[in-house]
Amino acid sequence: MTSALPPQDERLTPPQPAAIPELVAQVYEIAPPTERRHILEQLLRPLGVLSLVAVAHGVFASIRFRSGWSQMHIQLEELSGVHASDVVALVEHAQQVSVEAVDGLAQMLSNSPQLAASAAGALLVALLLERSKRRQPKLESADNLTLVDG
Repeated sequence: MTSALPPQDERLTPPQPAAIPELVAQVYEIAPPTERRHILEQLLRPLGVLSLVAVAHGVFASIRFRSGWSQMHIQLEELSGVHASDVVALVEHAQQVSVEAVDGLAQMLSNSPQLAASAAGALLVALLLERSKRRQPKLESADNLTLVDG
């Protein structure tokens, strides 16, 4: 008698990090406006002017300039111009500039019962925490090398 289930290791394979932008976009779509604003503010903070102009046809650059450069505060009315595809592009770019900014979404989502309870939110938090744990030993190893060499 053969089992219809795949082997254990295939069933528990976590989603690839490439899934993170899509998951963030899904969470953004279901989030209430105030949470959407917090998601965007978290992702936009580390990006410079050229990055913002290049991502999603400059939609985030115009938002950032209107909200002020030193004090990031997005107006709720500005959210209507941001679509899921824009969020995917933003996350893809933000991961290249500051993976910590994207990983910081895990804490934000954990503090929002509505978003953390959603399937996309729960999966995103799990994936971000797992990625952060995998990166931690590498960072500690690099710090030790710097201390020994320095």
